[in-house]
Amino acid sequence: MESLINVQDGVVPSVCSLDCPDQCGLLIHKKDGKIVKVNGDPDHPVTKGSICNKVRNMGERLYDPKRLQTPLKRVGEKGEGKFEPISWDEAIATIARHWRQLISEEGAQSILPYSFYGNMGKIHSEGMDRRFFHRLGASQLDQTICSSAGNVGYGYTMGGGFGTDPEEMTDTKLFIFWGINAASTNMHQVMIAQKARKNGAKLVVIDVHKNQTGRMADWFIPILPGTDSALALGIMNVLYEENLVDRDFLEKYTVGYEELEVHVKKYDPQTVSTITGVPADDIYKLARMYADFSPSLIRIGNGPQHHDNGGMIVRTISCLPALTGQWQLKGGGAVKSNGAYLAYNTSALQRPELRKNSARTINMIQLAEALHEADPPVRSLFVYGSNPAVVAPNAGKVREGLLREDLFTVVHDLFLTETAKYADIVLPATSSYENTDIYTSYWHHYLHLQEPVIPPYGESKSNADVFRLLAEAMGFDEPEFKDSDEELIEQAISNVTNPYFPEINLDQLKEKRFVKAKNTENHWKNLNTPSGKIELYSKRMEVDGHPPLPTHIPLVEDEDHPFLFVPGPNHNFLNSTFSNNEKHAKLEKAPQLFMNTQDAEKLGIKNDETVRIWNHRGECEMAASVGDQVLPGVVVSQGLWSDEFGDKHLVNSLTPDRVADMGGGAVFFSGKVSVERAEKTVGEVKKEAVGIE
Repeated sequence: MESLINVQDGVVPSVCSLDCPDQCGLLIHKKDGKIVKVNGDPDHPVTKGSICNKVRNMGERLYDPKRLQTPLKRVGEKGEGKFEPISWDEAIATIARHWRQLISEEGAQSILPYSFYGNMGKIHSEGMDRRFFHRLGASQLDQTICSSAGNVGYGYTMGGGFGTDPEEMTDTKLFIFWGINAASTNMHQVMIAQKARKNGAKLVVIDVHKNQTGRMADWFIPILPGTDSALALGIMNVLYEENLVDRDFLEKYTVGYEELEVHVKKYDPQTVSTITGVPADDIYKLARMYADFSPSLIRIGNGPQHHDNGGMIVRTISCLPALTGQWQLKGGGAVKSNGAYLAYNTSALQRPELRKNSARTINMIQLAEALHEADPPVRSLFVYGSNPAVVAPNAGKVREGLLREDLFTVVHDLFLTETAKYADIVLPATSSYENTDIYTSYWHHYLHLQEPVIPPYGESKSNADVFRLLAEAMGFDEPEFKDSDEELIEQAISNVTNPYFPEINLDQLKEKRFVKAKNTENHWKNLNTPSGKIELYSKRMEVDGHPPLPTHIPLVEDEDHPFLFVPGPNHNFLNSTFSNNEKHAKLEKAPQLFMNTQDAEKLGIKNDETVRIWNHRGECEMAASVGDQVLPGVVVSQGLWSDEFGDKHLVNSLTPDRVADMGGGAVFFSGKVSVERAEKTVGEVKKEAVGIE
C-alpha cells in the first residue's frame, strides 16, 4: 500500500487527534502534497462525515506562519519571547548536559515532566516519554486536570468508565445533558439527540449557564454551581416516595437500594430547592419525567466534577439510571466516560519497570505550589502536550514560578505558546497528521489508526522521536528505547487483559482503519465493583474516607467574594488550542462575562461594558453579557484566550488550585470573585472622593 505521505493529489484517511469525546473519522484532501481541505469520513459509524469548525479549519493551523520550524534557545528575559534558532544536536546536548548536572547535584526528582493530551495519540502522549522519565527517575506527574474526580466517583458506582454505547441511542426517549455544553464539546451527541427528537424524544439540559446547548433544549434547568448532587438526590426522593423505582432491577443488580431509600428522605424537593436554586415544582416534574420516559440517557459532562465536591456529584448522578432500571433498556443508562472499553496494555507501552527509584508524585493542578514550595525544589520542567501558563489553575502564580532563573525549562510544541515564552529551550513538534499513532475514544467504542499524511513541518519532531534522542544522549541503551512507533502500537494492542478490547493486530488495523470494542452489551451485569453490581451503597467509599451513600457536600468557602465563578469552554477553542490562531479567535469574537440582570443593575453594569473580575489570586477584564443566562450570584466566562489577543483575559489567574474530593481533581469552577465596571466615570470618582472627605 502506498504511503499516505506520498499521495500528492487525492484524498487520504485520518482521525481527529483533539481531546474531544467524538474522535471523528476524517478524510484529508491533498494537492501538491499539502492539506487543502479536511472533511469528515461518511463511512465512520458514529461521526458519519460531520466535523466541527475546529477541525474543518485545521489546515490553517498546520500551515500557520507562526508554527515553529526549528529548535530555539532563549536570548532574552524569561517570558519576553526572544529566541534564536539552534540545531537539534545543540538542543539535545544542552538538555542532556543540564539534566546530568541536576541528577548529580540534586537528584533526578528535581526534574518534572508536565504533559497532557494536546494530542490524544497514545504512542506520543504516553509511550516513549513515560519510558524515558521512568528510566531517568524524574518526579512523576499526576494527570488530574480534566476528569479524574468524576472518573473516580463514577467508578465507585459502576466500576469504571463503562456507559451506554452512542450507537444504541437511536431508541432513547429522554436525553438529560447534565453539565455539558455538548453543542461545543460533543457535537455528535447533540446530533443523535436531535435525530431522536424528530421521533418524539425530549432533551433536558441542566447547567449553570444557558449556553448553546441550553438554548436548544426542550427544557433548560438552571442550577447553582456545585449543587448537582443535591438535585440528583431530590429526584431520588421523589422516585422513592411516589414508588417510581424499578424494585425488581434494584434487588437483582444493585446493592444498597434500601439504605438509599431511607437516606434520601431528607432530600425533599423543598429542601433541595433552597440548595440548588431549582424550584421544588420543577424537581417533582423532572423526577416524574425521568420515570415516565424510557429509555432515558444521562450524558454527564465535565462541568460538575470541577468542584470541591465534584467526585461525589458524579457518583450521585451515576446512581440515577439504576433506580428506574434504565440499564436494561437499549439506549438507556448514562455516559460519563466510555474509555475503559478500549483500555489497552499500558504496562507494555509505558514500561514502569524501567524506574529504579520511588520518586515523588506531583499533582499537575498544583504546579504553582510545586514551582514555589516543592522540597526538594523542582529545578527543571519539560512541557509537552500542554500549556500550563494558560490552562493550570492559579495561573498567575504559575507564571511567577516559570520566571525563576534557577528553573531550566524545555517546551516541545507546535507554537511559541505562553509557556514556551518562559522556556530556555523550545523544540518544534509534529502534528498528529505527521505521526503514526492509535486513538481510543472516551465516548464511542472505536479504536483508530493514524498514519502520517504529510511530512514533518520544517525540522519538527514527534514526542517519541525526541525522547529517543534524549535517551541516546543520556546513555540509556535499553532496547525499549529502540522500538519504532509501529512496534509501540503492536505492544499496546497485544496481550490485553481487557475483555472488551478488540482482537486485532497492526496489519489488520491498517486495513480496517478503525475497529469497535467487542461484547460491550449488558456490561452492567458484570461490573468491576467489589460486589460485581451497581453500588448505590459503597463500602469501598467508606474505607476511602467518603460517605458510602450519595450525599450533598457543600462547596469550600473559597473567600469573601460575592460571585461563584465558572470559566467554561467556548465553541471555537479547545482549552488553549486554537486560541492563538487568528481565524478561530475571529470566529469566537471576544471574551465575555455572563451575569444576571439583577446583579448587573445592583453594580451599575450595562451590557457590553468592560468589567474587572478579581480575587486575591489575580484579575482579568472582559465585556459583560447581561441577561438571564445565569442565576443571580453566578458569573460565567467562556474560553481560554491567548495572550496574543490581550493580556487581561487570563481567567485561570482567578481559579483555585486546591484538589477536589476524589482523584486529586481540579476545582476550576469552585472559585469566587468580585466584579465591577473596569472604568468609572469622572463624576463617580468625584462623588467617591467627596464621600471619603
